[in-house]
Amino acid sequence: MKQVKGSLCYLIAKFAEESEHYEWLFEHKEVTNFYIRRQLAMMMLPEVEDTVEDPHNMLIDRSKLLVDSFKYIATLDYLPGSFFVKFEEEQATGPGVLREWFLLACQEIFNPNNTLFIACPDDNRSFFPNQASEVNLLHLEYFQFSGRMIALALAYDVQIGVVFYRVFFLQLAGNGVLLEDIRDTDPFMYRSCKEILQKDAKIVDQDVLALTFVCEVESLGVRREIELCPNGKDIVVDSKNRETYVHLLIQYRYITSIAEQVAYFSKGFSDVITKSRLWSFFWCLSHKDFNLMLGGRSDISVEDWKAHTDYNAYEESDLQIS
Repeated sequence: MKQVKGSLCYLIAKFAEESEHYEWLFEHKEVTNFYIRRQLAMMMLPEVEDTVEDPHNMLIDRSKLLVDSFKYIATLDYLPGSFFVKFEEEQATGPGVLREWFLLACQEIFNPNNTLFIACPDDNRSFFPNQASEVNLLHLEYFQFSGRMIALALAYDVQIGVVFYRVFFLQLAGNGVLLEDIRDTDPFMYRSCKEILQKDAKIVDQDVLALTFVCEVESLGVRREIELCPNGKDIVVDSKNRETYVHLLIQYRYITSIAEQVAYFSKGFSDVITKSRLWSFFWCLSHKDFNLMLGGRSDISVEDWKAHTDYNAYEESDLQIS
């Protein structure tokens, strides 16, 4: 099939219709490219219109952007609808203002100071639900609101400069999380788990790891131990159970500890994309595809940009350019 990739992509781009089923194609992503997968994913999203007779009118105070946005979006019974956004004491309206609002509101959602999401240590554009988000009493409602906002941003084709951890994307797509999935998300934990699994069995059975089936978590500045299984504090990690230990540790860190947050985010997402289409939306995209749609590219080359710029009536050295 790879030999006819170009022709297949052309046919899909030209003749694909929303009513058709493409499950067979989702199984063979290698015969498509990002633009085709994006086209199919966008077909799963609701159509949005910039001009309708009865849009959702929102008056937003920039100093209370997150609170005001939550007040409007969280209380809507019908989504996606159409939105008319105006900032207080400003005259500008229209699609540009709507896109600016999407961008600013989503940046506030993922602002670590708001405790909903935490950024990857190695990539401050990449986010994951914060297991300590309960410091905000309305945190679950805000996760549902966040799911609505992300789905709406995708439907309106607004790139918000934010991407998701692989393990977060996998859970939204209904998939499990394995050790290899945390390689980039948590390199330190990944290396530690690999070391546990690869260490000589005789050495492990001498209890040199000094580990039991517990993990330490911190919430509101308080550290506590969580048992990974019943009586976990009394079970020593050895060569026979170390794979189970690593599996349970990953499940707790990346699934159990944020299960409520992910569930409410998914609920908000499915308020915009119906559950019947949610599976197809995620199934036709890879993690990289989704992040390109949501966050755009982060590797823009300024030098390449300059090299391919046409200066009509100007020179590169002109004051207006330089």
